[in-house]
Amino acid sequence: MHFIATELSGVRIVALETMDDDRGSFARSFCIDEFRDAGIEFEVQQANISTNRFTGTVRGMHLQTEPSPESKIVRCVRGAIFDVALDLRPDSETYCQWFGIELDPGNGKALVIPPGCAHGFQTLADDAEVHYLMDSKYDPLTARGVRYDDPAFGIEWPLPVSSVADKDLAWPDFDCQAVLNKGAGV
Repeated sequence: MHFIATELSGVRIVALETMDDDRGSFARSFCIDEFRDAGIEFEVQQANISTNRFTGTVRGMHLQTEPSPESKIVRCVRGAIFDVALDLRPDSETYCQWFGIELDPGNGKALVIPPGCAHGFQTLADDAEVHYLMDSKYDPLTARGVRYDDPAFGIEWPLPVSSVADKDLAWPDFDCQAVLNKGAGV
């Protein structure tokens, strides 16, 4: 595995190293020791799969806050997605900035999203399937989010949006400066 830094503090791309032969290929997608050697502390507590019927579907932007913050490793295993990490850590040098990358089975990449960053994606193909590893179990009491189209962030989604959950549309406008002034997160 290769670990590639992004513009967002702590957000990394994981590129697979494949071994190919006439049967196909093999790649290790997670190794706790390799992640630790790359400076990423991550112990899997939960794994989820998201299936998405239609191109243009947006899921997110979601995160968990204290006392149950979570890191995620996100990989698209069928179809293609535009995956987005959004830094909502007020003490981060990249606060209120986002990073997006296309993930699909052919490019062999995953995105590591640290605690305090919201996550979402848009499907770029019908029947896209996304596999997540999390280092914390889902805690509905600490689940938070921001709107995918909040002007505070200006996320540039590659396609027109075809579907979003009602709860993801209901998040109020986010004020990056007000959070900094209060000294508290989402």
